[in-house]
Amino acid sequence: MNQRFNNPAALAAVGAQDKRIVNGHSDINQLAPFKYPWAWEFFLKANHNHWTPLEISMAQDVHDYNYKLSATERHMFENVLAYLTTSDILAMRNIGLAVMEKMTAPEVQIYQARQVYEEALHTWTYQHCIESLGLDQQEIYNRYRVVPEIHAKIALANRRLERVMRADFDLTERDNLHEFALSYLFFAGIFEGCWFYNGFTPIFALQRRGLMKGTAEQFQYIMRDEVLHCAFGIRVVRELLQEEKLTLDPRAVQALWEEAEAAEAGYAGYILREPILGYNAELHVRQFRFIANRRARQLGLAEPFPGEENVLPWLDEQANLRKEKNFFETRITEYQTGGALSWD
Repeated sequence: MNQRFNNPAALAAVGAQDKRIVNGHSDINQLAPFKYPWAWEFFLKANHNHWTPLEISMAQDVHDYNYKLSATERHMFENVLAYLTTSDILAMRNIGLAVMEKMTAPEVQIYQARQVYEEALHTWTYQHCIESLGLDQQEIYNRYRVVPEIHAKIALANRRLERVMRADFDLTERDNLHEFALSYLFFAGIFEGCWFYNGFTPIFALQRRGLMKGTAEQFQYIMRDEVLHCAFGIRVVRELLQEEKLTLDPRAVQALWEEAEAAEAGYAGYILREPILGYNAELHVRQFRFIANRRARQLGLAEPFPGEENVLPWLDEQANLRKEKNFFETRITEYQTGGALSWD
């Protein structure tokens, strides 16, 4: 017997003004009109930087690794890869499992969906570098577990992730909302905004000397993504604080920076236990502090390390895909697909 289908009652219309970063009650499936048009612009920009690691030759890197790098440089190079391979998977889990499902504005979620893909692409890139060089994959991938100085950074990030990743983490409770904002600040401003920035720097130091240029070019593509991830996350944190009328505890924020600096100092001391030409552990840590101050200003917060100077003035240009602009700090408006990018 045919059963008559009963249409559900029509729903009330919603407007852009009804949307919120979190704790919204509008329709999560209704993309436009936008309340946060800047989030959609981030998504459009990200899609111009499409690439795969197979586009860059690693042949010269194989020769450099085996015949030109010193033992100290190989130690540094391998451990940078060991850290980054785990970090991008952790970043992917943070956005995909802890952050994205708590967002209640679809234009914000859509950029974060692209971000999840990009973190997976970055992980593929590190794997491609490891595989191209014939490194022992099991040994490299296990270093984050067995090397205390690498593990410390991953463990700190996991602590910031564990509670907020729970599906029952109620953001209508102000203490939880504060913790969520701190966690997002950590991942956007510190994990991606400082640790990833510093994570690529030793490889760019080799690139300046004409070494491991294929790996460095891979990292330049990744950095182009990461600067957007950082800028987007900082924008979300600022919008969230304003929208929820939330003030972060300055002591808790300062503790974030100091924990991160301590972990970075331990890591730098391990990967650069001996200096390489033009780069050492002290420069690495001082640059972290300088960039931390920059990120704090972008977040509208007090500088955690006042007076720290830029000890690597070459870095912004070195990591820049297009030399006519400051890659790290300007608005990116000239993205190209990976195959169309031109190199100086």
